[in-house]
Amino acid sequence: MDEKRYIHSLDFIVRDYECDVQGVVNNANYQHFLEHARHDYLLSKGIDFIKLHEEGIDLIVVRIEIDYKFPLRSMDKFVVKSFIEREGNIKVVFYQDIYRKADNKLIINAKVTTAAVKNGRPIYPDMVVERLFPQQP
Repeated sequence: MDEKRYIHSLDFIVRDYECDVQGVVNNANYQHFLEHARHDYLLSKGIDFIKLHEEGIDLIVVRIEIDYKFPLRSMDKFVVKSFIEREGNIKVVFYQDIYRKADNKLIINAKVTTAAVKNGRPIYPDMVVERLFPQQP
């Protein structure tokens, strides 16, 4: 993906317990890395999950697509890079790539589709739109 499109990056290091018996990061842990990076980005924009939940609004993942390219191993340093796009009236899509820092090797790329719900119904909260897409109405 085009480097210029990334709007957020977050550094990590693989911890031993994130690896499986084969010595590579267990596939489920990549979703933890992606989620942590999304939450960090949202917090940087002043979007707080707890406050939204207290207002009855929940931001949820509705679909995840991950292409695993190459494994990470214990103590590998890596970065999650992300950009977002609006999809339709209620969805925000996070495009997230993980690169190993030592050689900038692409480890995974993911497309994470999210939505907001209030009382079980899809919504698009104005505050979220204004903070994530300030140039759009």
